[in-house]
Amino acid sequence: MKEIVIISGKGGTGKTTITASFGVLAKNKVMADCDVDAADLHLMLHPEIKERFEFKGMSKAFINQEKCTRCGACEKVCRFDAIINTGTNFYVNQLSCEGCRVCMNICPVGAIGLEDDSNGEWYISETKYGPMVHAKLGIAEENSGKLVSIVRQQAKNIAEENGADYIIVDGPPGIGCPVISSLTGVDLALIVTEPTFSGIHDMKRIVEVANRFSVPVKVIINKYNINLENSAAIEKFSEMNQIQVLGHMPFSESVIESITKGIPVVEFCNDEVSKEIISIWDRVVESLK
Repeated sequence: MKEIVIISGKGGTGKTTITASFGVLAKNKVMADCDVDAADLHLMLHPEIKERFEFKGMSKAFINQEKCTRCGACEKVCRFDAIINTGTNFYVNQLSCEGCRVCMNICPVGAIGLEDDSNGEWYISETKYGPMVHAKLGIAEENSGKLVSIVRQQAKNIAEENGADYIIVDGPPGIGCPVISSLTGVDLALIVTEPTFSGIHDMKRIVEVANRFSVPVKVIINKYNINLENSAAIEKFSEMNQIQVLGHMPFSESVIESITKGIPVVEFCNDEVSKEIISIWDRVVESLK
């Protein structure tokens, strides 16, 4: 069983478009959407949720009003301004609380405790292309890296139960905690970039992150023909760093149309971009043998 993550240093490079098409092309796989802050793979694969689970990523403080003596010690030490003084009592603003426990430890009468906070949900679903694990982090909630770990582990469990050949992961953009959680221990990271200055800059950053975790990387240049000079710069960087460029996807209006209709592009049409994605998948399979 091989685990492949499709990532990008920035958003909007076509990462999910490629992931959805891989979901069509791979015959025996489990899909995982680890972009938990802004998940959108479901828009292309249309999963039917079979099981739904609450995600409790962190604990937050609460004040027992019967024990509280209104001394104000907790308000003074809270660096996140999460303790609110109404004039008659104190309470915890759950949106501001970081669960650091300082207020709990400083309270002279033990009036402050911690309780699990619901930070989102994760799902086990079925699509017409196979099983899918995905999640939704709540607005302004933390611990996205922990939620990504849960999604990946559940996808592995299902893959082992079903004897799947591949786990195909739609990773988050950027280089933060959810990206690191998506990268660690995978067999291959496919970096989708575009020939723009920001695309090149962020591709270099994600290559550095992957190298720190000794994850093999390969590059896909999306919309390569909108700026051939920058595409050549990506190829030069890849060659200097011994990174294989797996494919060059041209700009295509059919990609936009397929996204609008919610259909993976390789299923939507058979134009040049679809043929290139099919060739890229074949190269991925060959490289993993």
